[in-house]
Amino acid sequence: MITIKNLKKTYGNATVLNIEHLEIPSGETFGLVGNNGAGKTTLFSLMLDLIQPTTGSVSIDGIIVNESEQWKNKVAAFIDETFLIGYLTPEEYFYFIGELRGQNKASVDEFLKQFYDLFNGEIINSGKYVRDLSKGNQKKVGIVGALVGNPEIIILDEPFANLDPSTQIKLKNLIKELSKQNGVTFLISSHDLAHTTEVCNRIVVVNKGVQVQDIKTSPETLKQLEDYFAEQINIPQTSPI
Repeated sequence: MITIKNLKKTYGNATVLNIEHLEIPSGETFGLVGNNGAGKTTLFSLMLDLIQPTTGSVSIDGIIVNESEQWKNKVAAFIDETFLIGYLTPEEYFYFIGELRGQNKASVDEFLKQFYDLFNGEIINSGKYVRDLSKGNQKKVGIVGALVGNPEIIILDEPFANLDPSTQIKLKNLIKELSKQNGVTFLISSHDLAHTTEVCNRIVVVNKGVQVQDIKTSPETLKQLEDYFAEQINIPQTSPI
């Protein structure tokens, strides 16, 4: 269970995030959507103790994240390329992550076998450093790295960006499978409303740092979200013929 209470982040006189109360139960696939500058990455950064809150707290299973490190063995994340280590090969990067999570090389190698189709022959044994991979393949390395060690909570920021359509489909199926079969809690931030509604069973909308909608996903959710964001730019919605 992730619990957010009176969480606020300000820079000078500007408040970039202000969430009074939010709970994310274990096993939920949670989507976070909003325009640029809405506070999505700020919220994830606070959850991961990458930045300090101005007020309030984030707790994971009762552990306040900026007061203890005991939650870290439960959580993995890939936010952007800064989470990667560019001068390592993909294999070296996976082994490094595995060592942090108590996995030896043999167990990491066995774990990676299930992703060979996702890697499409371009990552493992490619002879390249992570920094020399394409943006899409760097994204694959970061996401799979976040899965090493079977964490209970996985946080992904824009996981579908820079991925080709086939890989997007594979990733969506992977998220659904891990959530359903293993009970993994996913937190996914994305600008792609269609992908988010397809994989998430709950979606929260933030606008200018404030939670404005909390939606249990249904067949109507995508249209509901599209209508909301269209209203932000005053685009009239046309009635179906």
